[in-house]
Amino acid sequence: MRSKDLLLLALATTALAAPNPAAKTSSKPDGKSWWAHVQVLADDKMEGRDTGSEGHRKAAAYVADQFKKAGLKPAGTKGYYQPVKFNSRKVDESASSLELIRDGKYEPLTLGEDANFSMRIDPAPDVTADLVFVGYGLTVPEQNYDDLAGLDLKGKIVVIFAGAPSSLPGPLASHYQSADQRWKTLQAAGVIGSIGIPNPKNMDIPWSRSTLARLKPAMSLADPALNETAGQKFAVTFNPAHADKLFAGTGHTLDEIVALHTAGKPLPKFALPVSVKAKVKVDHSELESQNVVGLWPGTDPKLKNEYVVLSAHIDHLGIGEPIAGTTDRIYNGAMDNASGAAMMMDVAAKLKEQNAKPKRSIVFVAVTGEEKGLLGSKYFAHHPTVKADEIVANVNTDMFLPLYPLKHLTVYGLDESDLGDDIRAVGKEMNIDVQTDPEPQRNSFIRSDQYSFIRTGVPALAMKDGFVKGTPEEETFHKWLAERYHAPSDDLQQPVDLEAAGTFEEVMLQLVKTVADRPSRPQWKPDSFFKRYAK
Repeated sequence: MRSKDLLLLALATTALAAPNPAAKTSSKPDGKSWWAHVQVLADDKMEGRDTGSEGHRKAAAYVADQFKKAGLKPAGTKGYYQPVKFNSRKVDESASSLELIRDGKYEPLTLGEDANFSMRIDPAPDVTADLVFVGYGLTVPEQNYDDLAGLDLKGKIVVIFAGAPSSLPGPLASHYQSADQRWKTLQAAGVIGSIGIPNPKNMDIPWSRSTLARLKPAMSLADPALNETAGQKFAVTFNPAHADKLFAGTGHTLDEIVALHTAGKPLPKFALPVSVKAKVKVDHSELESQNVVGLWPGTDPKLKNEYVVLSAHIDHLGIGEPIAGTTDRIYNGAMDNASGAAMMMDVAAKLKEQNAKPKRSIVFVAVTGEEKGLLGSKYFAHHPTVKADEIVANVNTDMFLPLYPLKHLTVYGLDESDLGDDIRAVGKEMNIDVQTDPEPQRNSFIRSDQYSFIRTGVPALAMKDGFVKGTPEEETFHKWLAERYHAPSDDLQQPVDLEAAGTFEEVMLQLVKTVADRPSRPQWKPDSFFKRYAK
């Protein structure tokens, strides 16, 4: 072949091999970039990312920088940031006490062992009141269910067994167990406070671990309009192993209550022959933390001013007490919820890589204060940095737990809106089984940031790597909860399934794009309880 012909062939081959700048290229997520983000956010240097801490500020700065690199436009009130102000409360146990009064005799309770004050409310400094056991303490008009009916509760403190009867639909039961909704019901009945007894068969975190957090500050939003437990004077969580101290002399025991609940039978309601006396010393302070907000603009002239919100919280528990037998005091929060924030950053990067042109705009919100009671998302939902009436959907990711191959996707809110149809379509396309919550009694539906959006009328979903009851995956899930949930061992040393994380990321990416491109706004299903909040 002549040299001229060889040159022409080489040029042609090069032209065929060269990438087309106009072509869309996208690699399938493999979990590696996701894990790299997790490694940054869950590093000891972030000191557990407690709300308002320096570690949280560093984490928020990292997320903002990744949003910028992904091409998201700043959409906070201050660049990528939305400052959020909090009131902080910390109990001074050395100046506090809790006692039972029985037959005129005082029985001191040991804080940390018998019971703990909740700082989620701003308690009265001195309280003495009679006790009434009110079963689940629920009033659900839609089901003609009322635990408070016929009881004299004015000025009383109610004792509540955590949970709900199995006859109540899961999302409905979860809603009425939320702190604000429960207090609204109790306050209307004249109640001044509550003692909650966890179901010992259904505790994500054993008492020996959960009690370690009692001396950590709790918070509420500084905005008084968003304080939904105003007026509550007393809130205590009682160790279920010691709960029979409350039931002594009644003829009832906690074992009986648990057995009735397990059998699906009604719980008794009765006055307790005992009063409670409490003195609570609280140290108050104020602080500021930040949500991080970025925008991927839509392209359709008619839809670009509507918004699909993708959310995940970046805060965790900070530095606390070590678990017995260990010395590690940093609660890194790798799965809870560096995993969700990392996924969100990866989805943003994928939109840039694909040069995506969704019809609606997509808002990425990394919220603070989730561990303090969904506070950052509540603030954003009530004070969004985009037009509130144009937020059409929320997709939230919290602790999605890629611990085993992603074959089943558990979706919270699946049957509440037609977003469920969208995620089912994505799951079918990817050969992933989409299922409702297999454990509704855990109240996951109200325990993460999607609930803040739901309460403002926005259809929302949240999801996790799911399991089928009775499988090794279920065992792995519960083992993780028992050993690592809200523990220092939720760190970078734990095993994760990178392929499952990559698959989950692909699900989230396709879902967000599907919702952004659908012709109509997402709608609540006609029979959904939450339709009442629709805008």
